[in-house]
Amino acid sequence: MFVQVIEGKTRDAAAVIEHGERWQRDLRPGAIGYLGVTAGVTDDGRSVAIVRFEDEAAARANAARPEQTAWFEEMAKLYDGEPTFAESSDVTEWMGGGSDDAGFVQVMKSTGVDRTQVEKMDAAFEPFADQRPDLLGGLRIWTGADSCIDVAYFASEAEARQGEKAEMPEELQEIMGQMQSMGETEYLDLRDPQLH
Repeated sequence: MFVQVIEGKTRDAAAVIEHGERWQRDLRPGAIGYLGVTAGVTDDGRSVAIVRFEDEAAARANAARPEQTAWFEEMAKLYDGEPTFAESSDVTEWMGGGSDDAGFVQVMKSTGVDRTQVEKMDAAFEPFADQRPDLLGGLRIWTGADSCIDVAYFASEAEARQGEKAEMPEELQEIMGQMQSMGETEYLDLRDPQLH
């Protein structure tokens, strides 16, 4: 899998969402190797789109289409300033990957993390996953040796917030504590996620 993460500021969330829907209607049929997208706009106007392709070649072929260029030129007008891009084929799906059934998606951008510790946390969490029925799955996109973007899919925001308060087993608490003391994480909440 190859993932592109596009971020930008916008003052017109509705227009960004509608333009994304237009891509689904008009351009998706010709997009070879396209797997799906998770997109949305945060309360403070940060637009984020996580676009998944089978591989990098498919993503490049899609980007080279004239209709894709024209579509993105129109999308760029909806951003305040230049959007940013992150790309990676170093992607891990967990708990089955993303879910189109999610009512809330949280994007977590982390820097200064230890990959070994992150993977240790994943392994420790796996046996307790059933204690978080609000968490439907997710994916982690490694954007550097010590930086990653996690995309977590939840049934709803209310259930996610309740799940955060749940008591965790001691082993998991210890690992989570180590994670929180390592690096920095920025949280982007997509309360009305667009899932395709």
